[in-house]
Amino acid sequence: MGEGATRATVAVIQAAPVVLDRDATLEKLERLVGEAADRGARLIVLPEAFVAAYPASAVFGPVFGGFSDPAAGVAFRRFAGSCVEVPSPDTERMARAARKAKAWLCVGVNERTPTGTLHCTLLLFGPDGGLRQARRKLVPTHDERMVWGPGRAEAPRAVSTELGPVGQLVCWENYMPLARFSLYESGERIHLAPTADASDGWQATIRHIALEGRVFVLACNQFVTRADYPDDFELKQALARAPEVLCRGGSAIVAPDGSYLAEPLYGREGILTAELDLGLVTEGRQLLDVAGHYARPDVFRLETPPPAGQGGTPAREED
Repeated sequence: MGEGATRATVAVIQAAPVVLDRDATLEKLERLVGEAADRGARLIVLPEAFVAAYPASAVFGPVFGGFSDPAAGVAFRRFAGSCVEVPSPDTERMARAARKAKAWLCVGVNERTPTGTLHCTLLLFGPDGGLRQARRKLVPTHDERMVWGPGRAEAPRAVSTELGPVGQLVCWENYMPLARFSLYESGERIHLAPTADASDGWQATIRHIALEGRVFVLACNQFVTRADYPDDFELKQALARAPEVLCRGGSAIVAPDGSYLAEPLYGREGILTAELDLGLVTEGRQLLDVAGHYARPDVFRLETPPPAGQGGTPAREED
């Protein structure tokens, strides 16, 4: 994969979904993507599980407890009803938004499979609206496992774009060293990191990834309050006990030297943009290329399973 363009404007959108309302969330997505495109963005990123809710522990705790709350099953049914099938008319709406924006578009969704299992999935659309990659979170974190199933046994790989190779990991997948290395090894230059982590430590993580991979990092989170939940939400008692601000944000854009091109945004919705000088990746890798001259494949080697798409299995990733 080559370097592609030398400069590009990118955007991360920090926003809440219209919680548990898929259609209204997609309307909001279309509006926000249009606003980002109006600012010149050629790559636009939305948060983890933007369509149409992140299953926050403070709110969905009874769901995680299973039989402990009689409203848990009904709440889970509603959550599942707001999920997205891939492909579907819902993904076509996202594709149209990408085409209209003439931009690459990364969207975090709750994916529902034909059997009913849910997954935390990142969808990457090209400027032509084509779905270029659908990545399911490899390992749901802690109590997320009560909501999402594990992803397929496929190594994450970067997607070739005119901006250079773009890779995507969701939330704490970014703590998986071999997942990061797989992206670096595939030539990644822009690293997408949608998340639900608003901690101070997350900022250290995204800056470390930028330095480690000599990549640009686009980290995107939601800003969500209790007021964003519908009035008839089934788990009212759990919601009432939750903090007023459920997720404070922290979206940011980081350069390959670990410096902020867009400082972390907290306490409100907003769109962060930055112009990337993609030549900085090349400059940075003169010093450190962890998948190139700084690698020791004679000592350490990443081995991955065969890619999907063989033996009649639909491919979900592009090498």
